[in-house]
Amino acid sequence: MNNKIPLESMVMDLKRVALGYHRNSLVMAQRFYEEALKRRQELDLTTIKPYMHPIFEKIGTMKKQSNEKIAEDALMYSILIQNYTRIFLV
Repeated sequence: MNNKIPLESMVMDLKRVALGYHRNSLVMAQRFYEEALKRRQELDLTTIKPYMHPIFEKIGTMKKQSNEKIAEDALMYSILIQNYTRIFLV
């Protein structure tokens, strides 16, 4: 299974989550967070490097944090996933 499109879509969703929480647009941020979680379900984790698996788990639990921390984490995870897609899924 090709994970490129779901991963790149997750990157954009997480960037929008970060932007939404940073701008205090909570409805928008929540909507894109839900989209990122849907993308996570579309992934074939057997073809993704094992060091990425904890990142996907943390995406599912970051909602329990403060809005500022969610914004920071969403941006960080989006960059990590984007780097992964550019290196391994060319």
